[in-house]
Amino acid sequence: MLPDLSERKAQARRVVRQLKKDYADAECALNFDSPYQLLIATILSAQCTDVRVNIVTKDLFAQYPDAEAMAKAKVPKLEKIIQTTGFFRNKAKNIHAASQALVDQYDGEVPQELDKLVALPGVGRKTANVVLGTAFGIPSGVVVDTHVGRLTRRLGLTDKADAVKVEKELMEAVPKKEWIDFSHRLIHHGRAICAARKPKCDKCHFLKFCPQVGV
Repeated sequence: MLPDLSERKAQARRVVRQLKKDYADAECALNFDSPYQLLIATILSAQCTDVRVNIVTKDLFAQYPDAEAMAKAKVPKLEKIIQTTGFFRNKAKNIHAASQALVDQYDGEVPQELDKLVALPGVGRKTANVVLGTAFGIPSGVVVDTHVGRLTRRLGLTDKADAVKVEKELMEAVPKKEWIDFSHRLIHHGRAICAARKPKCDKCHFLKFCPQVGV
């Protein structure tokens, strides 16, 4: 049974405090030179590792560095460049259509409003939160990827599986000023220590307050 909100807020404070100690310099793992490039990289990161996305976007952004260039690209060529990211046909269609929409509606610039971002092809709440938080410093929500979902369940901050429901509960428990860094740091912790199959609990600084739900 999930603890009440006051208990979850207390647990969130403990988690945030330890994350700051262990991962003070954690940043977004995707490489980008502009909000637009971060938007495209995040779309490509669905069901794909950040390492692979960074390899692919090096070539992609060299040819199509901004929305204007990407909107003029031929979709079959985009498919070929991003093929190794998985679901490449749908992703190529989305990054082309999103780029076209940015050119048509926003002069090629990425809007800084959540509702405008999620209206773009291929952009959901997670992608919008990444862009707003990382590129613009706007805490629009909590980024919930597989690491964040898994770790916050193990830590007793949520018992939900659906990312939107997880985000809602985290937004209630985690202070808004921490939302952006919270996700970056938790993702680093998930990769370094709290792995899906074999978490390194003996090396984890969270052990003293982690209920280890499901471990």
